[in-house]
Amino acid sequence: MNNPFRPDKTDLEILRLLEQDGRMPHKVIAQHVHKSITPIHSRLAKLQNEGYIRRFTALLNPRKIGRGLTAYTQVILKVHSQESLENFMKQAEKINEVMECYHLTGAFDFLLRITIRDMDAYNELLLKKLSNLPEVAQMQTSFVISEAKYNTAYFYSRSDE
Repeated sequence: MNNPFRPDKTDLEILRLLEQDGRMPHKVIAQHVHKSITPIHSRLAKLQNEGYIRRFTALLNPRKIGRGLTAYTQVILKVHSQESLENFMKQAEKINEVMECYHLTGAFDFLLRITIRDMDAYNELLLKKLSNLPEVAQMQTSFVISEAKYNTAYFYSRSDE
């Protein structure tokens, strides 16, 4: 009988270290967790294969790449059938400016996080893409004025504990 994989303290520490620096060399990780490099390779492969690590990526500064305006758009669909929900999600995935798409409970069906250059770019996105989605009944958008907190890490760094 297969036992489900459960990460141990060392695995969780490896995940914490990678959240702080995804490019951290395996040698440095090994030093932090007091293991040799070989078990670190094995543990990382296991964590990836088991889906604990989705992917490795760089976090870009949206302002530096011309995507400095962030909008949160709440969407209500006309129909709440499985087909309508799935169609909307497929269409939202195709829009490059949509960074995140969440299906919600409550007053709105979906929440989209959108990053764009400026208000003119949002207007173009609204007119040419969002308002043309056949499933959409209503949208309400809020624009980010300032960012009080932005974090991508699920684990706290040692200095925060």
